[in-house]
Amino acid sequence: MNDWDIFLAPYKQAVDELKIKLKGIREQYKRSSKHTPIEFVTGRVKPVPSILDKAKRKNVPLDSLEDEIQDLAGIRIMCQFVEDINTVLELLRTRRDLEVIEERDYITNKKPSGYRSYHVVLRYPVQTIDGEKHIHVEVQIRTLAMNFWATIEHSLNYKYSGEFPKDIELRLQRAAEAAFRLDEEMSQIRGEVQEAQRMFNRKYEENND
Repeated sequence: MNDWDIFLAPYKQAVDELKIKLKGIREQYKRSSKHTPIEFVTGRVKPVPSILDKAKRKNVPLDSLEDEIQDLAGIRIMCQFVEDINTVLELLRTRRDLEVIEERDYITNKKPSGYRSYHVVLRYPVQTIDGEKHIHVEVQIRTLAMNFWATIEHSLNYKYSGEFPKDIELRLQRAAEAAFRLDEEMSQIRGEVQEAQRMFNRKYEENND
C-alpha cells in the first residue's frame, strides 16, 4: 500500500457524513420534544498500524482490505436505554441512503469476556471525483453503561495484549454483569427519567427565551 491517505480518504468521508446525518436525527428528536434514542455519536477511521495488525492476524492480503475488513470505518452510537438500541436499528434499516448488510447481536449473545453491543455493517455510497464508491462501515450501538465497560476493557486489552490475568478477567466479567444490571434497572424507571428530562428541557428553554 503506497499511499494510505488516498486509500482511506473515502472511509474518512463516510465517517464524517454519517456523523452529520446521525447528529441531525438527534437534533430532529430534540426539536420534536420526543425522547431521542441517540445520546451521542463518535466515529473514526482505523489507524494504519491497527489495520496492518488485523490484516496479519486475519491473514488478509493488503489488496483485499476493502472486501475482507469491514471496520476500516467505524461509527459508535451511544444510547441511554437498551430499548433505544432497537429504535436506532429501525432508523438504520429504513434509511434509503445506506444499506444494512450484516447484523451481530452481542447484547442477547454476549461475548465470553462480558462484552455487549449491537454491531451493524453498512454499505454506504460515497461520492468521489472518480464516481460513486461503496464503503463498508461498522456501526456499534450500545448504552452508556456498555460503552463505559468496553472502553475500560479495550484499555486493559491493549496493556495485556489480550492475555488477561485470571483475576482481572473475572473482575471484568463481574463488572460487565453489573453494567447490564444497571441498564435493566434504568429500563424499569425509563418513563420517570424521560419525563424528568422533558421538564428540565422545558425549563431550560423558558429561561433562555
